[in-house]
Amino acid sequence: MGLLQERMSKYREPQKFMEAGIYPYFREIDSHQDTEVIMGGQKVLMFGSNSYMGLTYDKRICEAAKKAIDKYGTGCAGSRFLNGTLDLHIQLEKELAEFVGKDEALVYSTGFTVNSGVVSCLTGRNDYILGDDRDHASIVDGRRLSFSQFYHYKHNDMDDLESQLKRCKEDSLKLIVTDGLFSMEGDLAKLPEIVKLKKKYNATIMVDEAHGLGVFGRNGRGTCDYFGVTEDIDLIMGTFSKSLASIGGFIAADSDTINWLRHNSRTYIFSASNTPAATAAALEALHILKSEPERQENLWNITRYALQQFKQAGFEIGDSESPIIPLYVRDPYKTFEVTGRAFKKGVFINPVIPPACAPQDTLVRVALMATHTKEQVDTCVSVLVDCFKELGIELKK
Repeated sequence: MGLLQERMSKYREPQKFMEAGIYPYFREIDSHQDTEVIMGGQKVLMFGSNSYMGLTYDKRICEAAKKAIDKYGTGCAGSRFLNGTLDLHIQLEKELAEFVGKDEALVYSTGFTVNSGVVSCLTGRNDYILGDDRDHASIVDGRRLSFSQFYHYKHNDMDDLESQLKRCKEDSLKLIVTDGLFSMEGDLAKLPEIVKLKKKYNATIMVDEAHGLGVFGRNGRGTCDYFGVTEDIDLIMGTFSKSLASIGGFIAADSDTINWLRHNSRTYIFSASNTPAATAAALEALHILKSEPERQENLWNITRYALQQFKQAGFEIGDSESPIIPLYVRDPYKTFEVTGRAFKKGVFINPVIPPACAPQDTLVRVALMATHTKEQVDTCVSVLVDCFKELGIELKK
C-alpha cells in the first residue's frame, strides 16, 4: 500500500454513519425533479431542491434543450477562448447583462468556476479580499487561489467589516465579496450598509446571486435589485443550476472588467464551454422568469406560509427571510438522524454539518419551490415535528 492509499484508508467518517444506517448522501433519484420525486422506488416530497422556480421539467425548457442538440450537437469540444463560443452563448450573455443591469456578462461552465475564477484574478499581491465568514465555498477557494491578503469578517457584522477595511492600505484595491442570499441560513447580506462602507473606503463589491436570482428583486433580478443598489455593486455573479433550471454560471460587470476577465480568468479560458443544451435551457428559463412573474409570486406565497408554520410549530429558524428555511438541530449525529427519519416518512431534506456550518450550528435545510402546495408544506412540518420529538430535540412553543 502506498503512502497516499495508507492515508486515505484512515478516513472512515462516512462509514460510521453508513453502519449506523443514517448516511444521507448520494441518494439516487429515479424521476425528474419536482415537488415529488422517486428515490429508490419510494415517492417522497422534495424539500431539498434549489429549483426555486420549479422549472427543471418545464416542457418549453426541455424542448429548447432538444432543439439546441439537434442544431449544435452535444458539446462544443473546446473552450470559449478558442473554438467553443456559440451564438447562443453570446445571446445569453447579452440578455443576462441586461437582466441584472450591467454592461456585459460572461458565461462559465459552472457557478463554482465563476467564483473561483473571478475572485482569484481581480486583485494583486498588494491588494485585499474581504469576505463574510459564511460565504460559499467557491468564494473561499477563489480567494485561496489569489495572491492578495484576505480578511474575513463576522457574518453580517458591519462593524467587523469596517474594522477589516481599516486594516487595508488606502491606495490598494479592496474587494468585498459576499453572498446576496446565504444558501444555508436563508438570510440576506446587508447590501445597503456594505455599499456605504464601499463609498467610505473606496472599495469594490462583488455579490454572489446564486440563490437570490429568481427569488428577490423585480422578476427575480436578485438581491441587488431588491435593495436598489445595483449601480453601486461592481460585479454580480449568478448560476443556472437553481432558478434557471440548467447548469452553468455567469459574471456581469462593466465592459472593462469583463474584458479583463475574458482574457485572464483561468477557469473561463481553460474550461470547456457550456453545452448547447445547457445554454439553451438557461436562456429559455430566463425568458420564462421575465414573462411569468406569477411564479415568483407563488414562491413568496408559499414561503410566507411555510415560515409561519415552522415558527408556530416551535422550530428555531434563525434569521431566514427566504425560501431557504434552516431548522437548527445543533448536533451532527441528530442532524443525520432527522434527515434519515424524515426520508422514511416520505420527506426529503438536506442535512447541513461542518464544513458547511459551525459544529454548534448544524441544521436541516428546507428549500421551497414555486410549485409546492400548502398541503405539502403541512406534511413536511408535521413529519419534522415528529422527527424532532422522537430524538428529544426541543421545540419552542
